[in-house]
Amino acid sequence: MAAFQNNLWSLISGTLAVVCLLLMATLGVLLKNSFATESIQPTPSPGSTIEPQEGCGCCPCKEKWIGYRCNCYFFSNEEKTWAESRDFCASHNSSLLRLESKDEFNSRISDGRYYWIGLTYNKRRGAWLWEDGSALSRDLFPLFSPLNPQNCILYDSDTIWDEDCGKKHGFICKQ
Repeated sequence: MAAFQNNLWSLISGTLAVVCLLLMATLGVLLKNSFATESIQPTPSPGSTIEPQEGCGCCPCKEKWIGYRCNCYFFSNEEKTWAESRDFCASHNSSLLRLESKDEFNSRISDGRYYWIGLTYNKRRGAWLWEDGSALSRDLFPLFSPLNPQNCILYDSDTIWDEDCGKKHGFICKQ
């Protein structure tokens, strides 16, 4: 009878040890995933007031880039011409911002600055086009006044404005 009780306690303690190890391993995996998700959304560059929202957590972004809905964004504090801004973005494997919907950013840029985006007038096609060649949807900015096709486009919140492409402003890259 004593041998049976020792075997029973050995079996119970062994089972509890295995359960404890499984729980510790699960906790370790959960903590690792938690820290990985936090590092996906780095601190925005100074001057930026965009706050990333909950996204899908699928895009690891470089330092000073903001992760938002599986894209990475860079808000420049340095001012450059439109062409210099485009070249900077291209050198970082990205392009100037192409807005895909009115609610791409739930928060607003509230620093009062306008930023270069990847929208220019294509004379051959007679239309405003994004850098990737797609046309500007009128739904994005339904109330904007006519823009000068000789200029490039600046963006602030939900407003666009045309400006001489040679002037210097901040810019937004999207990856």
